[in-house]
Amino acid sequence: MKAGRFISRRLRFKGRLATVAIAVSFFVMIISLAISGGFRQEIRHGIGAISGDVRLSADEEPISIHPSYYDNLLGLQGVESISPAIWKPGIVKGEKDISGVLVKGIPMPDSCSLQARIPAQLARDLRLKEGDRFTTWFIEDKVRARRFTVGGIYEGILDSEGALVVEVPLADMQRLCGWDEDKAGVLEVRLSDRYSSARMSRLKADELYLTALTAHREEEEILRAATARQRYPQLFDWLDLIDFNVLAIILLMTVVAGFNMISGLLILLFRHISTIGTLKALGMANKQIAGVFLRVAARIVLAGMVIGNGAALLFCLLQDSTHLIRLNPENYFVSFVPVHIDPALVALVDVLAFAVIMLLLLIPTLFISKVDPAKTVRVR
Repeated sequence: MKAGRFISRRLRFKGRLATVAIAVSFFVMIISLAISGGFRQEIRHGIGAISGDVRLSADEEPISIHPSYYDNLLGLQGVESISPAIWKPGIVKGEKDISGVLVKGIPMPDSCSLQARIPAQLARDLRLKEGDRFTTWFIEDKVRARRFTVGGIYEGILDSEGALVVEVPLADMQRLCGWDEDKAGVLEVRLSDRYSSARMSRLKADELYLTALTAHREEEEILRAATARQRYPQLFDWLDLIDFNVLAIILLMTVVAGFNMISGLLILLFRHISTIGTLKALGMANKQIAGVFLRVAARIVLAGMVIGNGAALLFCLLQDSTHLIRLNPENYFVSFVPVHIDPALVALVDVLAFAVIMLLLLIPTLFISKVDPAKTVRVR
């Protein structure tokens, strides 16, 4: 073993092309992971900020903002906050055009009465800017109107889904509905990042429902729990498609890197046929000789992996800080390419890709058993 390590250190192989190919493959893999994670994080946080990760509602509105079991819900592991909200469909009228919206009442200071935060898409469609006033019509059992002032403009994740969300003070919506100040339409629960997956958020929603079911008083409504994935399945299906594409890219890049290294290792073996014959003549087994050349190949793979990872991390830092690469939010829900590095996932992909490449490199080492020392060793 020590002899094999010693010989592998003395072998010289200028595998620059192979190193570059490995580096490019790992760069693409890490970038794909980062972009997939970025989209998932941005969309999940965007939806959570707008409508909560889990929504608690009853068959009939309104519900109490602070039910008797409120502290029980807030004390559950993973629950970060619970906020009341009132959702109503509406029609916003600008100077020339109109647009259908969802009006959401959220807790705001009293000084913000009749002020609204509108999505950037609505601002563009109706040519509204901060300080402008607009009328919102609520058409239910009877037509009611409120005139709001644009207090802020935000980029909305749900804009591309045709669900323009206008945020207004909860108190204004309570007065519109004729409800007391301790009433709301739904309770929106924000969860910690640990419960961001579909399975974990569903389990937490079930736990919230069971807590409300077992702790509610007889006169209180039983609250149902629905996750963001259940309310916006099309968004999460799109994320699942991205994840599938990323998996395909990782497999493809691993195979490409593996076959590049196979060709590189074959070149190395052909250049050292006489060395292989000499080692066999000295009594070294085929397996030990293969180990010598695999160590050389492993150094090249590791060098390419480090370079590719480093370049990918630098790109992610640049993109995260500058948003250099932009996107059309109408097609991609966000206005820039989001990136998010999960160190554990990156390490797992690196280890698995390295293992697969090294397994592929066992193929060319079969050539060693075909080398005949009598024909390859030159006696002078």
